[in-house]
Amino acid sequence: MAFSPFASFVPFVASLNIPKSNDFNSMYPINKPFVNKQTITVPDHTSLFTPVKIFHSKNQSSILTDGIGYGEAQIKGRILKHVLREIGDPWECLNLIDATQRLGIDHHFQEEIEAILQRHYVLFNPQTDLHNAALLFRLFRQQGYLVSADVFKCFLDKKGKFKEELREDIKGLTSLYEASQLCMHGDDIILEEAENFSRHWLNARAEAENVDVHFGSFVNNTLAYPHHKSVVQLMALNYFQDMQCPNKWINIFQDAAKIQLYTTQRLHQNEFAHFMKWWKDTELAKELNFARDQPMKWYVASLVCLTDSFYSEQRIQLAKSITLIYLIDDLFDLFGTLEQLTLFTEAVSRWDLSAAEGLPDCMQICLRFLFEVTNEISFQIYQKHGWNPISYLHKAWAKLCKAFLVEAEWLSCGHSPSAEEYLKNGVISTGIPVTLIHAFLLLGQQITKETVQLFDDDLDIVSSTATVLRLWDDFGNAKDEKQEGRDGSYLEYYMKENPSISYEETQQHTMKKISNAWKTLNRESLLSNLFPSKFNQACLNVARAVPFAYNYGRNKSITSLENLAKKLFFHEMDTYLVQQNKWGE
Repeated sequence: MAFSPFASFVPFVASLNIPKSNDFNSMYPINKPFVNKQTITVPDHTSLFTPVKIFHSKNQSSILTDGIGYGEAQIKGRILKHVLREIGDPWECLNLIDATQRLGIDHHFQEEIEAILQRHYVLFNPQTDLHNAALLFRLFRQQGYLVSADVFKCFLDKKGKFKEELREDIKGLTSLYEASQLCMHGDDIILEEAENFSRHWLNARAEAENVDVHFGSFVNNTLAYPHHKSVVQLMALNYFQDMQCPNKWINIFQDAAKIQLYTTQRLHQNEFAHFMKWWKDTELAKELNFARDQPMKWYVASLVCLTDSFYSEQRIQLAKSITLIYLIDDLFDLFGTLEQLTLFTEAVSRWDLSAAEGLPDCMQICLRFLFEVTNEISFQIYQKHGWNPISYLHKAWAKLCKAFLVEAEWLSCGHSPSAEEYLKNGVISTGIPVTLIHAFLLLGQQITKETVQLFDDDLDIVSSTATVLRLWDDFGNAKDEKQEGRDGSYLEYYMKENPSISYEETQQHTMKKISNAWKTLNRESLLSNLFPSKFNQACLNVARAVPFAYNYGRNKSITSLENLAKKLFFHEMDTYLVQQNKWGE
Protein backbone atom coordinates (compact mmCIF):
# COMPACT_ATOMS: atom_id res chain seq x y z
CA MET A 1 0.00 0.00 0.00
CA ALA A 2 1.04 3.61 -0.50
CA PHE A 3 2.74 5.24 2.45
CA SER A 4 0.21 7.27 4.44
CA PRO A 5 1.27 9.34 7.45
CA PHE A 6 -2.38 9.87 8.38
CA ALA A 7 -3.30 6.19 8.78
CA SER A 8 -3.29 6.16 12.57
CA PHE A 9 -3.66 9.82 13.40
CA VAL A 10 -7.16 10.34 11.99
CA PRO A 11 -8.84 7.45 13.88
CA PHE A 12 -6.85 8.40 16.96
CA VAL A 13 -8.30 11.92 16.87
CA ALA A 14 -11.78 10.53 16.20
CA SER A 15 -11.48 8.27 19.23
CA LEU A 16 -11.04 11.26 21.53
CA ASN A 17 -14.75 12.08 21.35
CA ILE A 18 -13.87 15.77 21.33
CA PRO A 19 -16.75 18.10 22.23
CA LYS A 20 -17.93 20.29 19.39
CA SER A 21 -18.16 23.47 21.41
CA ASN A 22 -16.02 26.31 20.07
CA ASP A 23 -16.33 28.39 23.23
CA PHE A 24 -12.84 28.30 24.69
CA ASN A 25 -13.72 30.60 27.58
CA SER A 26 -16.51 28.32 28.74
CA MET A 27 -13.84 25.75 29.48
CA TYR A 28 -11.12 28.14 30.58
CA PRO A 29 -12.88 31.31 31.81
CA ILE A 30 -10.79 34.44 31.89
CA ASN A 31 -11.38 38.07 32.55
CA LYS A 32 -9.23 40.36 30.47
CA PRO A 33 -7.97 43.18 32.69
CA PHE A 34 -5.34 45.55 31.43
CA VAL A 35 -1.89 44.01 31.58
CA ASN A 36 1.39 45.72 30.90
CA LYS A 37 2.52 43.76 27.87
CA GLN A 38 3.23 44.27 24.23
CA THR A 39 0.39 43.29 21.92
CA ILE A 40 0.96 40.00 20.14
CA THR A 41 -0.93 39.81 16.86
CA VAL A 42 -1.44 36.72 14.77
CA PRO A 43 -1.95 38.06 11.24
CA ASP A 44 -3.99 36.40 8.55
CA HIS A 45 -1.30 35.21 6.16
CA THR A 46 -3.60 33.86 3.49
CA SER A 47 -3.78 37.24 1.77
CA LEU A 48 -0.01 37.61 1.75
CA PHE A 49 0.99 34.57 -0.25
CA THR A 50 0.63 33.72 -3.90
CA PRO A 51 1.97 30.17 -4.12
CA VAL A 52 4.44 28.91 -6.68
CA LYS A 53 2.45 26.80 -9.10
CA ILE A 54 4.61 23.72 -8.85
CA PHE A 55 3.78 23.35 -5.17
CA HIS A 56 0.10 23.84 -4.58
CA SER A 57 -2.79 26.12 -5.36
CA LYS A 58 -4.32 28.57 -2.94
CA ASN A 59 -7.50 26.50 -2.77
CA GLN A 60 -5.80 23.19 -2.08
CA SER A 61 -5.90 21.27 1.19
CA SER A 62 -3.81 22.72 4.00
CA ILE A 63 -1.54 19.67 4.05
CA LEU A 64 1.33 21.60 2.50
CA THR A 65 0.43 25.10 3.58
CA ASP A 66 -0.40 24.55 7.24
CA GLY A 67 1.53 21.38 8.00
CA ILE A 68 -0.88 19.39 10.16
CA GLY A 69 -3.42 19.00 7.35
CA TYR A 70 -6.61 16.91 7.33
CA GLY A 71 -9.15 19.32 8.70
CA GLU A 72 -6.58 21.09 10.87
CA ALA A 73 -8.63 24.27 10.89
CA GLN A 74 -11.63 22.34 12.28
CA ILE A 75 -9.93 20.07 14.82
CA LYS A 76 -6.89 21.87 16.20
CA GLY A 77 -8.78 24.10 18.63
CA ARG A 78 -11.09 21.28 19.71
CA ILE A 79 -8.14 18.97 20.46
CA LEU A 80 -6.51 21.49 22.76
CA LYS A 81 -9.79 22.38 24.50
CA HIS A 82 -10.42 18.71 25.14
CA VAL A 83 -6.91 18.28 26.47
CA LEU A 84 -7.27 21.23 28.81
CA ARG A 85 -10.61 19.96 30.10
CA GLU A 86 -9.15 16.53 30.67
CA ILE A 87 -6.02 17.74 32.44
CA GLY A 88 -7.61 20.24 34.76
CA ASP A 89 -4.20 21.22 36.16
CA PRO A 90 -3.16 24.74 35.03
CA TRP A 91 0.52 23.91 35.52
CA GLU A 92 0.21 20.90 33.25
CA CYS A 93 -1.22 23.26 30.64
CA LEU A 94 2.08 25.15 30.69
CA ASN A 95 4.02 21.95 30.07
CA LEU A 96 1.73 21.25 27.15
CA ILE A 97 2.36 24.72 25.71
CA ASP A 98 6.08 24.07 26.08
CA ALA A 99 5.66 20.77 24.20
CA THR A 100 3.82 22.41 21.29
CA GLN A 101 6.59 25.01 21.02
CA ARG A 102 9.37 22.43 21.04
CA LEU A 103 7.49 20.37 18.46
CA GLY A 104 7.06 23.44 16.25
CA ILE A 105 3.26 23.36 16.12
CA ASP A 106 2.45 26.15 18.59
CA HIS A 107 1.46 28.50 15.75
CA HIS A 108 -1.73 26.45 15.40
CA PHE A 109 -2.75 27.31 18.97
CA GLN A 110 -1.84 30.96 19.44
CA GLU A 111 -5.29 32.09 20.62
CA GLU A 112 -5.50 29.30 23.17
CA ILE A 113 -1.95 29.86 24.39
CA GLU A 114 -2.59 33.58 24.78
CA ALA A 115 -5.73 32.94 26.85
CA ILE A 116 -3.90 30.55 29.17
CA LEU A 117 -0.96 32.90 29.67
CA GLN A 118 -3.21 35.89 30.29
CA ARG A 119 -4.87 34.01 33.12
CA HIS A 120 -1.51 32.96 34.59
CA TYR A 121 -0.21 36.51 34.25
CA VAL A 122 -3.05 37.91 36.34
CA LEU A 123 -2.65 35.23 39.01
CA PHE A 124 1.13 34.86 38.79
CA ASN A 125 2.80 34.05 42.10
CA PRO A 126 6.51 33.20 41.87
CA GLN A 127 6.35 31.41 45.23
CA THR A 128 6.19 28.02 43.60
CA ASP A 129 8.73 25.37 42.66
CA LEU A 130 11.67 26.33 40.49
CA HIS A 131 10.51 24.48 37.38
CA ASN A 132 7.10 26.12 37.28
CA ALA A 133 8.45 29.60 38.01
CA ALA A 134 11.16 29.32 35.35
CA LEU A 135 8.85 27.80 32.74
CA LEU A 136 6.21 30.46 33.26
CA PHE A 137 8.82 33.23 33.14
CA ARG A 138 10.11 31.92 29.80
CA LEU A 139 6.64 31.49 28.32
CA PHE A 140 5.67 35.01 29.42
CA ARG A 141 8.73 36.62 27.88
CA GLN A 142 8.39 34.65 24.65
CA GLN A 143 4.83 35.93 24.37
CA GLY A 144 5.91 39.54 24.92
CA TYR A 145 4.92 40.03 28.57
CA LEU A 146 7.06 42.41 30.62
CA VAL A 147 8.06 40.10 33.45
CA SER A 148 10.89 41.11 35.77
CA ALA A 149 13.73 38.72 36.59
CA ASP A 150 13.00 39.62 40.22
CA VAL A 151 10.59 36.67 40.23
CA PHE A 152 13.66 34.52 40.94
CA LYS A 153 14.66 36.42 44.08
CA CYS A 154 12.73 33.98 46.23
CA PHE A 155 15.22 31.29 45.13
CA LEU A 156 18.27 33.33 46.22
CA ASP A 157 20.09 33.20 49.53
CA LYS A 158 21.17 36.22 51.56
CA LYS A 159 24.30 36.60 49.41
CA GLY A 160 22.27 36.87 46.20
CA LYS A 161 23.23 33.38 45.04
CA PHE A 162 20.85 30.59 44.15
CA LYS A 163 20.23 28.33 47.12
CA GLU A 164 22.48 25.28 47.26
CA GLU A 165 19.61 22.84 47.76
CA LEU A 166 18.37 23.69 44.24
CA ARG A 167 21.32 21.83 42.74
CA GLU A 168 19.43 18.54 43.25
CA ASP A 169 16.39 19.77 41.31
CA ILE A 170 17.37 18.70 37.79
CA LYS A 171 14.02 19.55 36.24
CA GLY A 172 14.12 22.98 37.87
CA LEU A 173 17.73 23.57 36.83
CA THR A 174 16.91 22.68 33.23
CA SER A 175 13.99 25.11 33.19
CA LEU A 176 16.09 27.80 34.91
CA TYR A 177 18.81 27.45 32.26
CA GLU A 178 16.18 27.72 29.51
CA ALA A 179 14.70 30.84 31.15
CA SER A 180 18.10 32.50 31.48
CA GLN A 181 18.46 32.56 27.68
CA LEU A 182 15.84 35.33 27.48
CA CYS A 183 18.09 37.74 29.37
CA MET A 184 17.85 41.42 28.43
CA HIS A 185 19.81 44.50 29.42
CA GLY A 186 18.71 45.47 32.90
CA ASP A 187 18.22 42.00 34.37
CA ASP A 188 21.75 40.80 33.75
CA ILE A 189 22.68 40.10 37.37
CA ILE A 190 19.96 37.62 38.29
CA LEU A 191 19.67 35.86 34.93
CA GLU A 192 23.41 35.61 34.39
CA GLU A 193 23.69 34.08 37.85
CA ALA A 194 20.82 31.75 36.90
CA GLU A 195 22.66 30.65 33.75
CA ASN A 196 25.98 30.08 35.53
CA PHE A 197 24.39 28.23 38.45
CA SER A 198 22.20 25.96 36.34
CA ARG A 199 24.93 25.23 33.77
CA HIS A 200 27.44 24.32 36.49
CA TRP A 201 25.21 21.82 38.25
CA LEU A 202 23.72 20.37 35.08
CA ASN A 203 27.22 19.76 33.76
CA ALA A 204 28.19 18.17 37.07
CA ARG A 205 25.26 15.77 36.93
CA ALA A 206 25.78 14.94 33.24
CA GLU A 207 29.44 14.11 33.85
CA ALA A 208 28.81 11.91 36.89
CA GLU A 209 30.15 8.38 36.53
CA ASN A 210 26.81 6.67 37.12
CA VAL A 211 24.75 8.97 34.92
CA ASP A 212 22.17 7.43 32.60
CA VAL A 213 23.25 7.75 28.97
CA HIS A 214 19.91 9.18 27.88
CA PHE A 215 19.92 11.69 30.71
CA GLY A 216 23.46 12.81 29.92
CA SER A 217 22.53 13.31 26.26
CA PHE A 218 19.41 15.26 27.24
CA VAL A 219 21.38 17.61 29.50
CA ASN A 220 24.12 18.15 26.92
CA ASN A 221 21.53 18.94 24.25
CA THR A 222 19.82 21.40 26.57
CA LEU A 223 23.08 23.19 27.34
CA ALA A 224 24.22 23.26 23.72
CA TYR A 225 20.85 24.09 22.16
CA PRO A 226 18.45 25.79 24.59
CA HIS A 227 14.99 26.20 23.12
CA HIS A 228 15.03 29.99 22.78
CA LYS A 229 18.35 29.96 20.90
CA SER A 230 17.65 27.01 18.61
CA VAL A 231 15.79 26.57 15.34
CA VAL A 232 12.77 24.51 16.36
CA GLN A 233 12.47 22.76 13.01
CA LEU A 234 15.99 21.40 13.43
CA MET A 235 15.47 20.23 17.00
CA ALA A 236 12.00 18.66 16.91
CA LEU A 237 13.26 15.11 16.32
CA ASN A 238 15.56 15.46 19.32
CA TYR A 239 12.53 16.36 21.39
CA PHE A 240 10.76 13.16 20.35
CA GLN A 241 13.73 11.22 21.67
CA ASP A 242 14.11 13.31 24.84
CA MET A 243 10.53 12.54 25.90
CA GLN A 244 11.08 9.25 27.72
CA CYS A 245 7.60 9.09 29.27
CA PRO A 246 5.32 11.47 27.37
CA ASN A 247 1.73 11.57 28.56
CA LYS A 248 -1.15 10.72 26.27
CA TRP A 249 -1.85 14.37 25.51
CA ILE A 250 1.69 15.15 24.44
CA ASN A 251 1.51 12.01 22.30
CA ILE A 252 -1.32 13.66 20.37
CA PHE A 253 0.84 16.62 19.56
CA GLN A 254 3.85 14.45 18.80
CA ASP A 255 1.81 12.66 16.17
CA ALA A 256 0.61 15.98 14.75
CA ALA A 257 4.20 17.27 14.71
CA LYS A 258 5.40 14.17 12.84
CA ILE A 259 2.75 14.75 10.19
CA GLN A 260 3.86 18.37 9.94
CA LEU A 261 7.50 17.33 9.61
CA TYR A 262 6.60 14.88 6.87
CA THR A 263 4.45 17.29 4.89
CA THR A 264 6.85 20.22 5.18
CA GLN A 265 9.69 17.96 4.13
CA ARG A 266 7.88 17.26 0.87
CA LEU A 267 7.28 20.98 0.42
CA HIS A 268 10.93 21.79 1.01
CA GLN A 269 12.01 19.14 -1.47
CA ASN A 270 9.87 20.82 -4.12
CA GLU A 271 11.17 24.25 -3.20
CA PHE A 272 14.77 23.12 -3.41
CA ALA A 273 14.15 21.45 -6.79
CA HIS A 274 12.70 24.73 -8.06
CA PHE A 275 15.63 26.71 -6.69
CA MET A 276 18.15 24.25 -8.13
CA LYS A 277 16.60 24.61 -11.57
CA TRP A 278 17.01 28.37 -11.33
CA TRP A 279 20.62 28.02 -10.20
CA LYS A 280 21.54 25.64 -13.03
CA ASP A 281 19.79 27.79 -15.61
CA THR A 282 21.86 30.82 -14.59
CA GLU A 283 25.11 28.91 -15.38
CA LEU A 284 26.77 31.12 -12.76
CA ALA A 285 28.68 28.12 -11.39
CA LYS A 286 30.42 27.94 -14.76
CA GLU A 287 30.84 31.67 -15.32
CA LEU A 288 32.12 32.30 -11.77
CA ASN A 289 34.17 29.13 -11.39
CA PHE A 290 36.27 30.67 -8.59
CA ALA A 291 33.20 31.07 -6.37
CA ARG A 292 31.40 28.68 -4.07
CA ASP A 293 28.79 26.37 -5.60
CA GLN A 294 26.57 25.65 -2.58
CA PRO A 295 22.90 25.87 -3.58
CA MET A 296 21.80 23.60 -0.71
CA LYS A 297 23.42 25.94 1.79
CA TRP A 298 21.84 29.04 0.24
CA TYR A 299 18.40 27.50 0.21
CA VAL A 300 18.76 26.28 3.80
CA ALA A 301 19.72 29.79 4.88
CA SER A 302 16.44 31.12 3.48
CA LEU A 303 14.55 28.20 5.03
CA VAL A 304 15.98 28.96 8.46
CA CYS A 305 15.06 32.63 8.12
CA LEU A 306 11.48 32.13 6.90
CA THR A 307 10.32 28.90 8.51
CA ASP A 308 6.55 29.05 8.05
CA SER A 309 5.39 26.61 5.41
CA PHE A 310 3.21 29.11 3.53
CA TYR A 311 6.27 31.23 2.61
CA SER A 312 7.43 28.99 -0.25
CA GLU A 313 7.75 31.65 -2.91
CA GLN A 314 9.35 34.07 -0.46
CA ARG A 315 11.97 31.48 0.54
CA ILE A 316 12.96 30.84 -3.06
CA GLN A 317 13.33 34.55 -3.79
CA LEU A 318 15.30 35.09 -0.59
CA ALA A 319 17.58 32.18 -1.51
CA LYS A 320 18.40 33.94 -4.79
CA SER A 321 19.48 37.07 -2.91
CA ILE A 322 21.54 35.02 -0.45
CA THR A 323 23.21 33.31 -3.41
CA LEU A 324 24.32 36.68 -4.76
CA ILE A 325 25.70 37.72 -1.36
CA TYR A 326 27.98 34.68 -1.38
CA LEU A 327 29.01 35.11 -5.02
CA ILE A 328 29.84 38.81 -4.61
CA ASP A 329 31.74 38.04 -1.41
CA ASP A 330 33.87 35.51 -3.29
CA LEU A 331 34.34 37.96 -6.14
CA PHE A 332 35.84 40.46 -3.69
CA ASP A 333 37.87 37.90 -1.75
CA LEU A 334 39.18 35.69 -4.52
CA PHE A 335 39.04 37.36 -7.91
CA GLY A 336 38.99 41.10 -8.47
CA THR A 337 41.83 43.57 -8.19
CA LEU A 338 41.28 46.59 -5.97
CA GLU A 339 40.74 48.78 -9.03
CA GLN A 340 38.18 46.36 -10.48
CA LEU A 341 36.37 46.03 -7.16
CA THR A 342 36.18 49.79 -6.82
CA LEU A 343 34.61 50.03 -10.28
CA PHE A 344 32.21 47.20 -9.47
CA THR A 345 31.13 48.94 -6.25
CA GLU A 346 30.59 52.19 -8.13
CA ALA A 347 28.40 50.39 -10.68
CA VAL A 348 26.27 48.92 -7.87
CA SER A 349 26.00 52.33 -6.20
CA ARG A 350 24.82 53.91 -9.45
CA TRP A 351 22.77 50.80 -10.34
CA ASP A 352 24.10 51.15 -13.85
CA LEU A 353 25.46 48.22 -15.86
CA SER A 354 27.19 50.56 -18.30
CA ALA A 355 29.36 51.80 -15.42
CA ALA A 356 30.96 48.34 -15.34
CA GLU A 357 32.41 48.54 -18.85
CA GLY A 358 35.96 47.33 -18.89
CA LEU A 359 35.47 44.84 -16.08
CA PRO A 360 36.10 41.13 -16.72
CA ASP A 361 33.14 39.28 -18.21
CA CYS A 362 32.47 37.29 -15.03
CA MET A 363 32.13 40.49 -12.98
CA GLN A 364 29.74 42.00 -15.52
CA ILE A 365 27.71 38.76 -15.55
CA CYS A 366 27.51 38.80 -11.76
CA LEU A 367 26.40 42.42 -11.85
CA ARG A 368 23.74 41.72 -14.47
CA PHE A 369 22.27 38.89 -12.40
CA LEU A 370 22.27 41.08 -9.32
CA PHE A 371 20.22 43.69 -11.18
CA GLU A 372 17.88 41.11 -12.71
CA VAL A 373 17.15 39.29 -9.45
CA THR A 374 16.64 42.52 -7.52
CA ASN A 375 14.35 43.94 -10.19
CA GLU A 376 12.38 40.69 -10.27
CA ILE A 377 11.90 40.68 -6.49
CA SER A 378 10.94 44.35 -6.48
CA PHE A 379 8.37 43.80 -9.22
CA GLN A 380 6.78 40.90 -7.35
CA ILE A 381 6.59 42.94 -4.14
CA TYR A 382 5.00 45.77 -6.11
CA GLN A 383 2.46 43.39 -7.66
CA LYS A 384 1.44 41.98 -4.28
CA HIS A 385 1.61 45.02 -2.05
CA GLY A 386 1.49 48.03 -4.36
CA TRP A 387 4.81 49.41 -3.19
CA ASN A 388 8.07 49.43 -5.16
CA PRO A 389 11.13 48.90 -2.92
CA ILE A 390 13.77 49.02 -5.66
CA SER A 391 15.54 52.17 -4.47
CA TYR A 392 15.92 50.78 -0.95
CA LEU A 393 17.30 47.49 -2.23
CA HIS A 394 19.77 49.47 -4.38
CA LYS A 395 21.05 51.19 -1.25
CA ALA A 396 21.31 47.94 0.69
CA TRP A 397 23.40 46.25 -2.00
CA ALA A 398 25.60 49.33 -2.40
CA LYS A 399 26.22 49.41 1.34
CA LEU A 400 27.22 45.74 1.31
CA CYS A 401 29.64 46.18 -1.60
CA LYS A 402 31.21 49.18 0.11
CA ALA A 403 31.80 47.05 3.22
CA PHE A 404 33.39 44.34 1.07
CA LEU A 405 35.54 47.04 -0.58
CA VAL A 406 36.72 48.35 2.80
CA GLU A 407 37.95 44.87 3.72
CA ALA A 408 39.68 44.57 0.33
CA GLU A 409 41.40 47.93 0.91
CA TRP A 410 42.58 46.86 4.36
CA LEU A 411 44.05 43.70 2.88
CA SER A 412 45.64 45.53 -0.05
CA CYS A 413 47.50 48.07 2.06
CA GLY A 414 48.15 45.84 5.06
CA HIS A 415 46.03 47.99 7.36
CA SER A 416 45.11 46.48 10.71
CA PRO A 417 41.88 48.08 11.91
CA SER A 418 40.84 48.33 15.53
CA ALA A 419 38.62 45.52 16.75
CA GLU A 420 35.60 47.83 16.93
CA GLU A 421 36.30 49.33 13.49
CA TYR A 422 36.50 45.82 12.09
CA LEU A 423 33.29 44.77 13.85
CA LYS A 424 31.32 47.82 12.71
CA ASN A 425 32.19 47.09 9.09
CA GLY A 426 31.94 43.33 9.61
CA VAL A 427 28.34 43.57 10.77
CA ILE A 428 27.49 44.89 7.29
CA SER A 429 29.76 42.48 5.40
CA THR A 430 27.99 39.47 6.96
CA GLY A 431 25.23 40.16 4.43
CA ILE A 432 22.67 40.02 7.24
CA PRO A 433 21.36 43.59 6.65
CA VAL A 434 20.75 42.79 2.97
CA THR A 435 19.16 39.44 3.83
CA LEU A 436 16.84 40.92 6.44
CA ILE A 437 15.60 43.85 4.37
CA HIS A 438 14.73 41.34 1.65
CA ALA A 439 12.98 39.17 4.25
CA PHE A 440 11.02 42.15 5.58
CA LEU A 441 9.85 43.16 2.11
CA LEU A 442 9.02 39.61 1.04
CA LEU A 443 6.92 39.05 4.17
CA GLY A 444 4.81 41.99 3.02
CA GLN A 445 3.66 43.23 6.43
CA GLN A 446 3.69 46.92 7.43
CA ILE A 447 5.55 47.98 4.28
CA THR A 448 5.57 51.76 4.25
CA LYS A 449 8.10 54.40 3.32
CA GLU A 450 8.65 55.07 7.00
CA THR A 451 9.29 51.46 8.03
CA VAL A 452 11.58 50.71 5.09
CA GLN A 453 13.56 53.91 5.69
CA LEU A 454 14.43 52.56 9.14
CA PHE A 455 16.76 50.10 7.43
CA ASP A 456 18.96 53.00 6.33
CA ASP A 457 20.11 53.24 9.95
CA ASP A 458 21.87 50.66 12.08
CA LEU A 459 18.75 49.01 13.47
CA ASP A 460 19.37 47.23 16.77
CA ILE A 461 17.41 44.14 15.72
CA VAL A 462 19.47 43.83 12.52
CA SER A 463 22.89 44.77 13.91
CA SER A 464 22.53 42.48 16.95
CA THR A 465 21.64 39.55 14.67
CA ALA A 466 24.62 40.33 12.44
CA THR A 467 26.92 40.72 15.46
CA VAL A 468 26.04 37.23 16.68
CA LEU A 469 26.92 35.84 13.25
CA ARG A 470 30.07 37.91 12.77
CA LEU A 471 31.61 37.02 16.14
CA TRP A 472 30.73 33.33 15.96
CA ASP A 473 32.15 33.25 12.44
CA ASP A 474 35.40 34.69 13.77
CA PHE A 475 35.86 31.97 16.36
CA GLY A 476 38.35 29.22 15.58
CA ASN A 477 40.05 28.54 12.30
CA ALA A 478 37.16 27.01 10.36
CA LYS A 479 37.32 27.81 6.67
CA ASP A 480 34.51 27.46 4.23
CA GLU A 481 35.91 25.42 1.36
CA LYS A 482 37.64 27.84 -1.03
CA GLN A 483 37.80 30.67 1.51
CA GLU A 484 41.37 31.41 2.56
CA GLY A 485 40.64 33.21 5.83
CA ARG A 486 42.42 36.41 4.72
CA ASP A 487 39.94 38.86 6.20
CA GLY A 488 41.19 38.67 9.77
CA SER A 489 38.89 38.35 12.74
CA TYR A 490 37.63 40.29 15.71
CA LEU A 491 39.71 38.12 18.05
CA GLU A 492 42.88 38.75 16.03
CA TYR A 493 42.47 42.53 16.03
CA TYR A 494 41.46 42.62 19.70
CA MET A 495 44.62 40.76 20.69
CA LYS A 496 46.75 43.13 18.60
CA GLU A 497 45.21 46.05 20.49
CA ASN A 498 45.70 44.29 23.81
CA PRO A 499 48.98 42.33 23.60
CA SER A 500 48.91 41.48 27.30
CA ILE A 501 45.55 39.67 26.92
CA SER A 502 45.65 35.88 26.53
CA TYR A 503 43.69 34.04 23.86
CA GLU A 504 41.43 32.52 26.52
CA GLU A 505 40.64 35.99 27.87
CA THR A 506 39.96 37.19 24.32
CA GLN A 507 37.53 34.33 23.84
CA GLN A 508 35.74 35.24 27.06
CA HIS A 509 35.56 38.88 25.98
CA THR A 510 34.13 37.87 22.60
CA MET A 511 31.56 35.56 24.17
CA LYS A 512 30.52 38.46 26.42
CA LYS A 513 29.91 40.59 23.31
CA ILE A 514 27.83 37.79 21.78
CA SER A 515 25.84 37.61 25.02
CA ASN A 516 25.25 41.37 24.92
CA ALA A 517 24.11 41.15 21.30
CA TRP A 518 21.61 38.47 22.32
CA LYS A 519 20.29 40.72 25.11
CA THR A 520 19.64 43.45 22.56
CA LEU A 521 18.08 40.99 20.12
CA ASN A 522 15.81 39.61 22.86
CA ARG A 523 14.61 43.09 23.74
CA GLU A 524 13.97 44.12 20.16
CA SER A 525 12.39 40.87 18.96
CA LEU A 526 10.20 40.14 22.00
CA LEU A 527 9.16 43.56 23.30
CA SER A 528 9.44 46.03 20.43
CA ASN A 529 6.47 46.86 18.21
CA LEU A 530 8.64 48.57 15.61
CA PHE A 531 8.26 45.69 13.15
CA PRO A 532 5.70 42.87 12.70
CA SER A 533 6.21 39.74 14.77
CA LYS A 534 7.02 37.59 11.72
CA PHE A 535 9.99 39.79 10.87
CA ASN A 536 11.17 39.74 14.49
CA GLN A 537 10.92 35.96 14.34
CA ALA A 538 13.01 35.88 11.15
CA CYS A 539 15.78 37.84 12.89
CA LEU A 540 15.67 35.48 15.85
CA ASN A 541 15.81 32.46 13.54
CA VAL A 542 18.93 33.73 11.80
CA ALA A 543 20.72 34.18 15.13
CA ARG A 544 19.44 30.82 16.33
CA ALA A 545 20.93 29.06 13.32
CA VAL A 546 24.42 30.38 13.99
CA PRO A 547 25.47 27.68 16.52
CA PHE A 548 24.57 25.00 13.97
CA ALA A 549 26.59 26.69 11.24
CA TYR A 550 29.56 27.69 13.39
CA ASN A 551 29.72 25.06 16.11
CA TYR A 552 33.49 25.07 16.43
CA GLY A 553 33.41 23.32 19.78
CA ARG A 554 32.16 20.11 18.19
CA ASN A 555 33.22 19.42 14.64
CA LYS A 556 35.08 22.49 13.37
CA SER A 557 32.79 22.56 10.36
CA ILE A 558 31.04 25.50 8.79
CA THR A 559 28.74 23.16 6.87
CA SER A 560 27.12 21.42 9.86
CA LEU A 561 23.89 23.42 9.42
CA GLU A 562 23.65 22.31 5.80
CA ASN A 563 24.32 18.69 6.71
CA LEU A 564 21.80 18.68 9.55
CA ALA A 565 19.11 20.29 7.44
CA LYS A 566 19.82 17.91 4.57
CA LYS A 567 19.24 14.93 6.86
CA LEU A 568 16.12 16.40 8.39
CA PHE A 569 14.43 17.77 5.29
CA PHE A 570 15.64 15.44 2.57
CA HIS A 571 16.52 12.01 3.99
CA GLU A 572 15.60 11.20 7.55
CA MET A 573 11.88 11.70 7.91
CA ASP A 574 10.44 8.69 6.08
CA THR A 575 12.97 6.38 7.76
CA TYR A 576 12.21 7.84 11.16
CA LEU A 577 8.46 7.37 10.79
CA VAL A 578 8.80 3.80 9.56
CA GLN A 579 11.19 2.91 12.40
CA GLN A 580 8.71 4.27 14.92
CA ASN A 581 6.00 2.08 13.33
CA LYS A 582 3.47 4.83 13.88
CA TRP A 583 1.74 4.96 10.56
CA GLY A 584 0.60 1.46 9.63
CA GLU A 585 1.15 -0.32 6.35
